[in-house]
Amino acid sequence: MQSLLNAFIIASTSILLAASPLKASKLSDADLQNLIKRSTQYVALFNTLNNFVTDKNNPLATGGWNKIEYPKGLANASVRALPRPNNDTLYVISMLDLRNDAVVIEYPAFQSKFVSLEVSALDHYVDIPLATSAGDFKKPATILFYSARTDGYSGEPVQGVDQIIEMSGDYGISFLRVMPQANDPKKFKSNMAQIQKVTLKTLAEFQGHEAKPVDPYDIPQYSNDATTFATNYLEVMQWVFNHTTFDPDKYEMDKQALAALSRVGVKPGKNFAASVPPPVDYKRLAAEVAKMFAAELQIWNTPKEAAPFLTKLFLPKGQMTIDAMFLQSVVGPLGQPASQAMYPGITTTDGKPMNALNDYVIKITKDQLPPAIAFWSATLYDTKHGYFIPNKENKYSVGENAGMQLDADGGIAIYIAAEQPDGVPAENWLPIKREDLRIDLIMRIYQPDLKKMKTWKTPKAEVLN
Repeated sequence: MQSLLNAFIIASTSILLAASPLKASKLSDADLQNLIKRSTQYVALFNTLNNFVTDKNNPLATGGWNKIEYPKGLANASVRALPRPNNDTLYVISMLDLRNDAVVIEYPAFQSKFVSLEVSALDHYVDIPLATSAGDFKKPATILFYSARTDGYSGEPVQGVDQIIEMSGDYGISFLRVMPQANDPKKFKSNMAQIQKVTLKTLAEFQGHEAKPVDPYDIPQYSNDATTFATNYLEVMQWVFNHTTFDPDKYEMDKQALAALSRVGVKPGKNFAASVPPPVDYKRLAAEVAKMFAAELQIWNTPKEAAPFLTKLFLPKGQMTIDAMFLQSVVGPLGQPASQAMYPGITTTDGKPMNALNDYVIKITKDQLPPAIAFWSATLYDTKHGYFIPNKENKYSVGENAGMQLDADGGIAIYIAAEQPDGVPAENWLPIKREDLRIDLIMRIYQPDLKKMKTWKTPKAEVLN
């Protein structure tokens, strides 16, 4: 995501110019690169999870831990707190603090053709405990969440609980995606009503007791990843490691992360010593991060290079590779695994980046339609920030929820244009303002047919002027 790269360059430059000189690092270039690669997943989730809890500029923020944010409708151009939101599914965000008690969330049944529950802790491994693709959500389900350090609970059965999940850390997110089926008023109304039935209680409350007292939430300053790496990286990593469960004998990535961070004094259970000169040159660190992130973004924006990763992203602990983890943490945290969704980017026929100075058309025949078992969409963003393109039509994507019209042959032509082209249905038009602005289009294929995806070719955009 280009917005992340720009944020790194701007934030790192401004911060480092004002920072005091730091002790020179004894780490080799290879050591430093390994340190960055092994820690980005934690930095990214530290900032992301805290953003979902307390950031007043984030319309999806819950306003506190062990609370739920209920959506009021599909995302629009006012969403500026996170890059590349979707315009297809409703987000029901539950932020989990598992230190003092386990947490129980009750999920209702849904009529939607696509519902997926994603959970992740500070280490950015992703589990999907419930999904319509697995036959779930036909009836209500109650899930209990806890960690290895949850006070007073260690995984024993609880009456009324259908599933127990041990999270790999004390803090996490339970992230429900619901396709509202906005094209069907009856189902849309039903799904919006069902969303309000999602409830969160601590285990004590679920069992009819008063909630336990909660320890103070004492954290380092969170911001964006650029600022974290440039200013308080070691403090953040020490805090994260103190709230993450590691098993180096079982998981190679745990073993490697612990080894890399121990080189700079970060070990689970330690206290951060702010008065001790850091064993890392933050200026050098931030500069290397910017280069490494730029390289990952180049991979993501090059379909041939990104293709091998598409089925390796957002998987559970024990199934991830470090290269896939690094890529997903740089490009955008908290996505869906390939079993639930795939996100191919649409490039141009001439290989040039798309720009709002031009109009484009993406022509897709019936046989070229994305192989989605649930549904698919194409969403337009500005490249720099990853935001929707504001427009009076409030139109940001083409698809089943936002609207689309197939032609008589069963195909579709999607237009990106400053004015609605003659004869083109409004549903198939993505409005832009005529300006010098880099733009990009991402397809979302929900519950893809993985066999067909092996041979399916992503359509390309053709410039019209």
